[in-house]
Amino acid sequence: MDKIVIEGGQRLEGEVAISGAKNAALPILMAALLTDGWCKFSNVPDLRDIRSTIEILEYLGARVEKQDHLVRVDGSGLRRDEAPYDIVRKMRASVLVLGPLVARLGRARVSLPGGCAIGARPINLHLQGLARLGAEINLSHGYVEASCNRLRGAEIYFDVATVTGTENLMMAATLAKGKTVLRNAAREPEVVALADALNSMGARISGAGTAEVVVNGVEDLSPAEIEIIPDRIETGTFMTAAVITGGDVLIRRCIPRHVEAIAEKLRLAGATIETGKDNIHVKGSQAIESVDVKTLPYPGFPTDMQAQFMALMAVAKGHSLITETIFENRFIHVSELRRLGADITVSGNTALVRGVERLSGAPVMATDLRASASLVLAGLVAEGTTVINRVYHLDRGYESLESKFADLGAAIKRVA
Repeated sequence: MDKIVIEGGQRLEGEVAISGAKNAALPILMAALLTDGWCKFSNVPDLRDIRSTIEILEYLGARVEKQDHLVRVDGSGLRRDEAPYDIVRKMRASVLVLGPLVARLGRARVSLPGGCAIGARPINLHLQGLARLGAEINLSHGYVEASCNRLRGAEIYFDVATVTGTENLMMAATLAKGKTVLRNAAREPEVVALADALNSMGARISGAGTAEVVVNGVEDLSPAEIEIIPDRIETGTFMTAAVITGGDVLIRRCIPRHVEAIAEKLRLAGATIETGKDNIHVKGSQAIESVDVKTLPYPGFPTDMQAQFMALMAVAKGHSLITETIFENRFIHVSELRRLGADITVSGNTALVRGVERLSGAPVMATDLRASASLVLAGLVAEGTTVINRVYHLDRGYESLESKFADLGAAIKRVA
């Protein structure tokens, strides 16, 4: 099993280009199931979760061609309505086949999802929404079974804003009869990217990026060419890495407005940040100031950056409070940061981080995707050698992370 080995203490300098967004690519690739013919997707990141998505699409009968960052999908061969456990368990986002399958075939049987162990993340809101659209829902032996003749538009209110729930029901509603209104919808950029992709395929969606999304159903969709947006979490990770190492990094091929909440917190921590049309220049300071953070749905501070920011606060001056409001088990990286010398106390959904002068390299174990990134950032500034085990988590969401850091001057390598 691969490991990442880091010799800490190197200042990051140079330029880095951001890859396509995993969380945008996954639902957009699934959307190809809604139409016949070849959809062409560019800037698709080369990640484990993308490969798992391709495996699901091919199992369902779609034809897929992949070359580097270009993926072509033809949904005309869609023949299966079941996504089995052996495939779905690899990735929670597999549940995103549910909406397209019910909309296209009138039936779906999908295993309850897996993914990172950072909380329950139930799909009850997806199922309630599909029921409102007219689907009959059953849970049997670990599978969701949904069926209908044709979905019909409805007004759906989410008790809690859910990204995948909004995406699943938005895809389902594109082929429903009549108008669907999604209230308290998620506003994340990935939701907007999916709506834009569906509209380019002939859907009629308005309001994406606001709390109310309106979908006027159409009879069918057509293939389209779609470019995946840059990954805002990878962008935020490199921004934080520049600050934690006192570095000077130009981040290219990104969308600055997608990371405004992250940029504001890093400025408070002492960083100098300048933004262009599609780039961000980040300079760290001599001393890192402590900053309190509370994770919130977009446009608030993203939960997917909480672990990385905690690594930064571990070497800041003073104390900071980090409050997690999205997932209930998202402090499981704390014990590993402590192994590197961090002083962190957890009480409920809040972590008190007391900044220390230095971290010390040690063997640690990645527990989930973003926790892996936090350990890399901590290893970049720790004295001595840090060895990160179980880095397959990183490969689910970061493309060539160690190579990109090495190009910026980090002493980092992957070993078997």
